[in-house]
Amino acid sequence: MRAVTAPRNHRTLRRAVAAVRRFPERSRFMKGMFAWGGFRQAAVSYTREARQAGTTKFNYWKLWSFALDGITATSTVPLRVWSYIGVMIASFAFTYACFITIRTLIFGIDVPGYASLIVAVLFLGGLQLISLGVIGEYIGRILIETKQRPLYVVREQIGN
Repeated sequence: MRAVTAPRNHRTLRRAVAAVRRFPERSRFMKGMFAWGGFRQAAVSYTREARQAGTTKFNYWKLWSFALDGITATSTVPLRVWSYIGVMIASFAFTYACFITIRTLIFGIDVPGYASLIVAVLFLGGLQLISLGVIGEYIGRILIETKQRPLYVVREQIGN
Protein backbone atom coordinates (compact mmCIF):
# COMPACT_ATOMS: atom_id res chain seq x y z
CA MET A 1 0.00 0.00 0.00
CA ARG A 2 1.39 3.39 -0.94
CA ALA A 3 0.05 6.89 -0.28
CA VAL A 4 0.38 10.00 -2.40
CA THR A 5 -0.97 13.48 -1.90
CA ALA A 6 -3.62 14.99 -4.13
CA PRO A 7 -5.56 18.25 -4.11
CA ARG A 8 -9.30 18.26 -3.50
CA ASN A 9 -10.42 19.66 -6.83
CA HIS A 10 -9.14 20.94 -10.17
CA ARG A 11 -9.31 24.60 -9.16
CA THR A 12 -7.04 23.90 -6.22
CA LEU A 13 -4.74 21.91 -8.50
CA ARG A 14 -4.51 24.85 -10.90
CA ARG A 15 -3.72 27.26 -8.06
CA ALA A 16 -1.06 24.92 -6.67
CA VAL A 17 0.56 24.48 -10.09
CA ALA A 18 0.45 28.24 -10.67
CA ALA A 19 2.11 28.86 -7.29
CA VAL A 20 4.89 26.37 -7.99
CA ARG A 21 5.41 27.79 -11.49
CA ARG A 22 6.01 31.24 -9.96
CA PHE A 23 9.11 29.94 -8.18
CA PRO A 24 11.98 31.17 -10.38
CA GLU A 25 14.64 28.80 -9.07
CA ARG A 26 16.39 26.52 -11.51
CA SER A 27 17.46 23.66 -9.26
CA ARG A 28 14.06 22.38 -8.20
CA PHE A 29 13.41 19.86 -5.48
CA MET A 30 9.73 19.37 -6.25
CA LYS A 31 8.71 17.55 -3.05
CA GLY A 32 9.99 20.48 -1.00
CA MET A 33 8.39 23.03 -3.31
CA PHE A 34 4.98 21.37 -3.04
CA ALA A 35 5.20 21.38 0.75
CA TRP A 36 6.42 24.99 0.81
CA GLY A 37 3.39 26.17 -1.17
CA GLY A 38 1.20 25.45 1.86
CA PHE A 39 -1.75 23.95 0.00
CA ARG A 40 -3.90 21.36 1.70
CA GLN A 41 -2.84 17.81 1.04
CA ALA A 42 -4.69 14.54 1.34
CA ALA A 43 -3.43 10.98 1.23
CA VAL A 44 -4.68 8.69 -1.51
CA SER A 45 -3.99 5.03 -0.81
CA TYR A 46 -3.45 2.67 -3.67
CA THR A 47 -1.88 -0.69 -4.37
CA ARG A 48 1.08 -0.50 -6.69
CA GLU A 49 1.20 -3.20 -9.27
CA ALA A 50 4.38 -5.08 -10.06
CA ARG A 51 6.76 -3.57 -12.61
CA GLN A 52 5.86 -4.72 -16.12
CA ALA A 53 9.36 -4.71 -17.59
CA GLY A 54 12.95 -4.23 -16.48
CA THR A 55 14.30 -3.25 -13.10
CA THR A 56 14.55 0.04 -11.32
CA LYS A 57 17.53 2.28 -12.08
CA PHE A 58 17.26 3.88 -8.62
CA ASN A 59 20.05 2.45 -6.45
CA TYR A 60 21.14 3.39 -2.92
CA TRP A 61 23.64 5.98 -4.17
CA LYS A 62 20.90 7.78 -6.12
CA LEU A 63 18.62 7.62 -3.08
CA TRP A 64 21.39 9.14 -0.96
CA SER A 65 21.88 11.92 -3.53
CA PHE A 66 18.13 12.52 -3.59
CA ALA A 67 18.09 12.78 0.21
CA LEU A 68 20.98 15.26 0.18
CA ASP A 69 19.20 17.31 -2.48
CA GLY A 70 16.11 17.39 -0.27
CA ILE A 71 18.06 18.47 2.80
CA THR A 72 20.12 21.15 1.09
CA ALA A 73 17.28 22.50 -1.07
CA THR A 74 14.77 22.97 1.72
CA SER A 75 16.83 23.74 4.83
CA THR A 76 19.78 25.74 6.11
CA VAL A 77 20.16 23.48 9.15
CA PRO A 78 23.27 21.68 7.83
CA LEU A 79 25.00 25.06 7.64
CA ARG A 80 23.89 26.00 11.16
CA VAL A 81 25.03 22.70 12.70
CA TRP A 82 28.70 23.71 12.52
CA SER A 83 28.12 26.68 14.81
CA TYR A 84 26.64 24.38 17.44
CA ILE A 85 29.46 21.87 17.09
CA GLY A 86 31.99 24.71 17.37
CA VAL A 87 30.36 26.03 20.54
CA MET A 88 30.42 22.52 22.03
CA ILE A 89 34.11 22.03 21.18
CA ALA A 90 35.09 25.50 22.47
CA SER A 91 33.09 24.84 25.68
CA PHE A 92 34.81 21.49 26.07
CA ALA A 93 38.21 23.19 25.60
CA PHE A 94 37.35 25.79 28.25
CA THR A 95 36.13 23.10 30.67
CA TYR A 96 39.23 21.01 30.00
CA ALA A 97 41.46 24.06 30.57
CA CYS A 98 39.77 24.62 33.95
CA PHE A 99 40.21 20.94 34.83
CA ILE A 100 43.91 20.97 33.84
CA THR A 101 44.54 24.19 35.78
CA ILE A 102 42.96 22.79 38.93
CA ARG A 103 44.74 19.45 38.53
CA THR A 104 48.08 21.21 37.99
CA LEU A 105 47.58 23.37 41.08
CA ILE A 106 46.78 20.30 43.19
CA PHE A 107 49.09 17.59 41.78
CA GLY A 108 51.71 19.46 39.76
CA ILE A 109 52.60 19.19 36.05
CA ASP A 110 52.48 15.73 34.39
CA VAL A 111 53.83 16.45 30.92
CA PRO A 112 55.00 20.03 30.34
CA GLY A 113 53.22 21.78 27.46
CA TYR A 114 50.73 18.98 26.69
CA ALA A 115 47.71 20.49 28.40
CA SER A 116 48.21 23.99 27.03
CA LEU A 117 48.75 22.66 23.51
CA ILE A 118 45.62 20.49 23.57
CA VAL A 119 43.50 23.29 25.04
CA ALA A 120 44.78 25.77 22.43
CA VAL A 121 44.14 23.38 19.54
CA LEU A 122 40.65 22.50 20.76
CA PHE A 123 39.68 26.09 21.48
CA LEU A 124 40.95 27.40 18.12
CA GLY A 125 39.25 24.50 16.33
CA GLY A 126 36.01 25.41 18.09
CA LEU A 127 36.38 29.06 17.09
CA GLN A 128 37.00 28.05 13.49
CA LEU A 129 33.85 25.93 13.47
CA ILE A 130 31.83 28.78 14.98
CA SER A 131 33.19 31.07 12.26
CA LEU A 132 32.31 28.47 9.63
CA GLY A 133 28.79 28.32 11.04
CA VAL A 134 28.43 32.12 10.88
CA ILE A 135 29.61 32.12 7.27
CA GLY A 136 27.20 29.24 6.60
CA GLU A 137 24.36 31.32 8.08
CA TYR A 138 25.13 34.12 5.63
CA ILE A 139 25.35 31.67 2.74
CA GLY A 140 22.00 30.17 3.76
CA ARG A 141 20.40 33.61 3.74
CA ILE A 142 21.95 34.33 0.34
CA LEU A 143 20.50 31.02 -0.90
CA ILE A 144 17.03 31.94 0.34
CA GLU A 145 17.22 35.39 -1.28
CA THR A 146 18.48 34.08 -4.63
CA LYS A 147 15.56 31.64 -4.83
CA GLN A 148 13.31 34.72 -5.00
CA ARG A 149 10.29 32.80 -3.78
CA PRO A 150 7.27 34.89 -2.93
CA LEU A 151 6.87 35.76 0.74
CA TYR A 152 3.48 34.04 0.80
CA VAL A 153 1.01 32.32 -1.49
CA VAL A 154 -2.50 33.77 -1.65
CA ARG A 155 -5.04 30.99 -1.54
CA GLU A 156 -8.03 33.03 -2.69
CA GLN A 157 -8.69 36.65 -3.60
CA ILE A 158 -12.02 38.23 -2.67
CA GLY A 159 -13.26 40.98 -4.96
CA ASN A 160 -10.84 42.73 -7.32
